[in-house]
Amino acid sequence: MRIILTAEAGAAFDNLTRSGKDDLLTRQGKYAWPNIFRASRFIPAAEYINANRIRYQLIQAMYKLMKKVDFYIAPSFKGNNLLLTNLTGQPTVVVPNGFSKEGTPTSISFIGKLFDEGTIISAAKAFQDATNFHLKHPKMFK
Repeated sequence: MRIILTAEAGAAFDNLTRSGKDDLLTRQGKYAWPNIFRASRFIPAAEYINANRIRYQLIQAMYKLMKKVDFYIAPSFKGNNLLLTNLTGQPTVVVPNGFSKEGTPTSISFIGKLFDEGTIISAAKAFQDATNFHLKHPKMFK
C-alpha cells in the first residue's frame, strides 16, 4: 500500500525532482523524502494498479467499520493509522497530548467518518477544553 503513497508523493513533487532541487533538501538518507520521490519513478504500472484495487477494498472495510463508531482516537505516529487515513481519506484532527521522555511534544489523532469533520473537531475541542496540553511548550522554547 505504500506504493500508492510513494507514487503520489513522487507525482506531487515531480517538478522538484526533475529540476534537481531535491538535492538541496537537508535529509538525503535512504528513507528521506528526496529518495522516495526519486524511487517513485520506478514503480511498475501493474503494481500501482493492483495496489489501488486493494485500496478500494480498504476504503470499503473502513466505511463498514466507521458505521459502528462516531470516531476513534489513536496515537498520531504509532502503528499504521497515518498510512490508513492517507489511503482512505478519513478526516483526522491531531492535537497535543503531552511530552515524551526526551521533552518533545506528543500527540493523538481523532479519526472520523468521511465527510463528518464536525464530529472530530468537536471531540478534539472538548479534549483541549479538558486539558491544557495545547498551551504548553517544550522547555527549549520557553
